[in-house]
Amino acid sequence: MRFGICARATGAGLLMMMAAASVQAEGRSIIVLDASGSMWGQIDGRAKLEIAREALGTVLEGLPPETELGLMAYGHREKGSCDDIELIVPPGPGTAARITDAANTMSFLGKTPLSEAVRRAAAELRSTEEKATVILITDGIETCAADPCALGAELEASGVDFTAHVVGFGLTADEGKQVACLAENTGGTYIEARDASALVAALQTTVAVVEPAPAAAPEPPPQPQTVAVNFAPTAWLAPGVPKPDDQTDAVWRLYIRNADGTAGDQLVTEYNAFEGFIEPGSYILRATIGEVTVDQPLDLTDTSLAAPEVVFNAARVILHPKPAAEEDVDNSAGLNIKNSAGVNSTAYGSSQFYLHAGEATLTGTLGLAKLTETLTLAAGETLERDVVIAAGVVGINGFYVEGMLIEGNNHRVDILPAKAKLDGSREVLSTSYGENQIISLSPGDYITRVSYGSASVDVPFSVTMGERVDVAAILNAGVLFISAPGAYSIAVYDAKKDLNGNRKQLNFEYREEMSLTAAAGDYVVEINRADVVSESPTAVTAGERTELVLP
Repeated sequence: MRFGICARATGAGLLMMMAAASVQAEGRSIIVLDASGSMWGQIDGRAKLEIAREALGTVLEGLPPETELGLMAYGHREKGSCDDIELIVPPGPGTAARITDAANTMSFLGKTPLSEAVRRAAAELRSTEEKATVILITDGIETCAADPCALGAELEASGVDFTAHVVGFGLTADEGKQVACLAENTGGTYIEARDASALVAALQTTVAVVEPAPAAAPEPPPQPQTVAVNFAPTAWLAPGVPKPDDQTDAVWRLYIRNADGTAGDQLVTEYNAFEGFIEPGSYILRATIGEVTVDQPLDLTDTSLAAPEVVFNAARVILHPKPAAEEDVDNSAGLNIKNSAGVNSTAYGSSQFYLHAGEATLTGTLGLAKLTETLTLAAGETLERDVVIAAGVVGINGFYVEGMLIEGNNHRVDILPAKAKLDGSREVLSTSYGENQIISLSPGDYITRVSYGSASVDVPFSVTMGERVDVAAILNAGVLFISAPGAYSIAVYDAKKDLNGNRKQLNFEYREEMSLTAAAGDYVVEINRADVVSESPTAVTAGERTELVLP
């Protein structure tokens, strides 16, 4: 057991005693201040709490800033509580002003749980292995059924390098003995202070000489460590606007950077939230989302992470093409985007594009219907909208006669505008073949021309947006089959001659057999055998097959 020194001090005599006794607090320290109601008692006409505040302020004003000091108080928040203990200022350098301010604003009203307060202060200081000191300033003895002497012995036996000094402020000799053992049992000192000057001297002895913890030796500079991940790019539409997590990939391509700064051979291609290790070197990072590509230089090492935030200065555009506002999306509708950056991209149905900020030309097509408009895009925005390509639908079938469908894909279906040109001709808007033709058109008036063999019929129709019209093109035709064994060629003509005495030729083939769909009417069949030409009249009946055998 270590023994301390008990001294009664007043004025200069106290300073001399303390100097002789070599009282010294070391390492990190906590002042435990009695804030119980008894501190309202007076010495020389002044409340002890006023004297304590003034003494603390005087001593702490000259404290070196590197001194690691804290403040704990008891009895300052509620009356009659033995658990009213609080660490108000944790121990640390530069705390003198905070401790002074806390003491000056503190209430003094409770009991005196000084043993538990010292125990908690010791526990707080035990967080490190450095030397630690508690300085207890009390004007009373323990009032919470605890034994200060036993606590001192317990702390000493714990093996921690801990010392408690006790300043008895205005205690009687008998009262002093009840708390002095706390200091003595930890190798500390009990100091009795009976007035203001003695209290200042006691604090100067126990607090002002607190030695700051030695500065830690500077650590050697860390050696570079090889990292497992040196490349982790992220995509941003605009500053502060990350690329949405959607089905469009962010593509990261790394090219060897040539001496002149241009891109050389491609090394790797990665996607989206890539995090990995790439061979160290100097690269060109070519980042792409949708229709937007950005190049930037990139240097990779094996000791640090490169996490480039690539800003594309782009907008996200989501388009839903429809033939009318109230209709569903038509997946056959085409959407073409062009802009001054060289983008020329086409998609079908509901589509998503990433595009440069600025203007882009949108062309929507649905069958023969077409819409063109200009999009103005801001960096970072998401533009989602319907694209109404005003259109209706026509369904076209050809018939030999009413009710007799022309099957297969051998007949031709043309779409023409209803209005003819000045010369009477019409532009062919589209051509398709076969039955059940379904064609989207802009609202308006049209003609469908259905042709099969030499038979043809024009049928006018009109298209309304969002509606379907079905057209039956009745050719009033039948089939003429001709067999002429040994024939060099077969030709079919209208039976009726024109004003010049010529017949219109409907079909000609170099073969022995011919099958021809023709409008109902009279015809002449011409057979050429070894330069001997013969003619035979025939007729075609609508909806029937006529077979002509010419031996």
